[in-house]
Amino acid sequence: MVRFRTSLVVLAALALLGAAAPAQAARAGRLVAFRSCPDLVDYAKTNASRFVGPYGLGSPIALRSSAPGAVNAAAPTAKADNAAPQEGVDYSGTNVQETGVDEPDLLKTNGSTLFTVSGNQLESVDVTGKAPRLLDTLKLSNGWSTNDLLLSGTHLLVLSRGGYWIDPLPAMTARMIAPVATQSVLTEIDVSDPSSLKVVKTLTLDGSYVDARQVGTTVRVISSQSLPVEVPWVTPSPTTTAAAATDRNKAVLASSRVKAWLPSYHLGKHVARPLVQCRDVRRPPVFSGLGMLTVTTIDLAKGLDPVNSTGVMTDGRIVYASPTSLYVATESWASRPLPATPQDAPPKVSTLIHAFDISDQSKTTYLGSGSVPGYLLSQWSLSDFQGVLRVVSTDTPAWWGDGSGDSQSFLTTFRAGAGKLSQVGQLGGLGQGERVYAVRFIGNDAYVVTFKQVDPLHTIDVSDPAHPKLLGMLTIPGYSAYLHPIGDNLLLGIGQDVGANNEPTGTQISLFDVSDLAHPTRIAHASLGQGWSAAESDHHAFLYWPATGLVMVPFGQQAVGMHVTKSGIDEIGRVVQTDARSSSLPQILRSLVVRGAVLTVSDQGVEASDLKTLAGLGWAAFPTPTPVPIPVDGGPVVSGAASGIKKR
Repeated sequence: MVRFRTSLVVLAALALLGAAAPAQAARAGRLVAFRSCPDLVDYAKTNASRFVGPYGLGSPIALRSSAPGAVNAAAPTAKADNAAPQEGVDYSGTNVQETGVDEPDLLKTNGSTLFTVSGNQLESVDVTGKAPRLLDTLKLSNGWSTNDLLLSGTHLLVLSRGGYWIDPLPAMTARMIAPVATQSVLTEIDVSDPSSLKVVKTLTLDGSYVDARQVGTTVRVISSQSLPVEVPWVTPSPTTTAAAATDRNKAVLASSRVKAWLPSYHLGKHVARPLVQCRDVRRPPVFSGLGMLTVTTIDLAKGLDPVNSTGVMTDGRIVYASPTSLYVATESWASRPLPATPQDAPPKVSTLIHAFDISDQSKTTYLGSGSVPGYLLSQWSLSDFQGVLRVVSTDTPAWWGDGSGDSQSFLTTFRAGAGKLSQVGQLGGLGQGERVYAVRFIGNDAYVVTFKQVDPLHTIDVSDPAHPKLLGMLTIPGYSAYLHPIGDNLLLGIGQDVGANNEPTGTQISLFDVSDLAHPTRIAHASLGQGWSAAESDHHAFLYWPATGLVMVPFGQQAVGMHVTKSGIDEIGRVVQTDARSSSLPQILRSLVVRGAVLTVSDQGVEASDLKTLAGLGWAAFPTPTPVPIPVDGGPVVSGAASGIKKR
């Protein structure tokens, strides 16, 4: 068997209108630490004063309500008759980017009990038998429609986002400067008895939870808050002119105190405390907006009390972590407005990357910052391997234009030291006129997919970080949006086929042989039909079970099962959940393997199917969710077992 090379990048990019890329990434200097609270407040007021107007900071902007988000990362410890089930042997865990680093998701299991969220309800399901069995339902008091989970032993963490969320279009930063009230609620659940779920404590944070990662029992929660917090701005009215409102808002800003410039937290109904201290806040050397990005460290073995927090006066969009390092990336702040028409060139933007050391579970330490030209696709655009950070970026944003133009993509390498991320090497010119659609790093190899009319699969050797080398390129119709290694030098791609006019014609599965990086080949492909798979944009929706070569992907109201080997892709069957309560079929959100069964999960229940044939084995329905008032402080929670609702 040929060894699977350690480094591969596939880059798929849809060409966008407009812009030539910067030849080099702008250099990002070391973040500057504030010496004191007066230092922080003076800096914030001085920069904020440039934007004060009749509506406060900035102008009215359209907001959309955010659904709660949650994080999940688990170190499973479960009771069993003989020994605790083992992840990867007895059951599948969350599909994550890095081994040992768990990620947010809506489902967690320890191989004996499945925990998932359905609307504003937390469900626990016994999965030790042939058929799943509902054990308990816990109504979450936050009243939001989606939450995510992290599991560590008998501690289950529910992370929820509240308030409002603004899509981070960098060129719109000047309009996004107005503060927006957001909060995130973390709820600790005791799951030692899965049939009697109990709330232990709630932690409410100022700011919108961006993402989180868990290593062992330690969770890092990354949140972002617009500043200042809770300042009483006035707006024009029949009795207040715009000029008078502006004067009043300038006075409000001048009188603001440090409390307005630091996010806070509170446990339960306790008095709020600063989430981060002034001396633990840093800022980029160049003004980067009035936001506060906070990395909060929580050790679930000790409870929800934050053990450490560090802040940066900027915002954050993409989070990536290795077992020892955490990276937060965001497009550089820009004060200019959007171009007048789509025919104008998009702004030349670089992406700032801030690195933190997370090797000590009791604290998070700032390491340094750097930048790359253009925009990152997702967390898959970053990879930390043997002390080298590798980053794939495209100089034209994904949201710009119709695909014409001369965009290009880059692979840039960095090392952290002396308070900064220093560039080691860079490979440019990837996917000329296209943008990135998928990236996968595997050891010293990288795979990058770009797309405009055809799908170039680029294979890159990053074994010498100072001189990344493009080794091969394969061009096929359509594109892959998610890439997954399946052993034997095989790479699976999930994406879209396209027609003669470049229109998507349906989800396709492609199998690539990458044993020779200079000559990658597609050895098989299969079409699922017209439509899209959630696995194209959310890798948590993808399941690969190496023991049997099973691949499961959601596709509309189905979960499609395939047997994938070097011989090809053979469809096993399609799981469709049926529920007498509903006239429509539920959308299957996740698939997992537990012992000899495939479990598919929707917001209506869990179905078990035979691992080899996907024949039905049993069904456990969830109670219909009921609305719950949004709490002020994470207040009372009502729990109901499968047999009925009861108060705790």
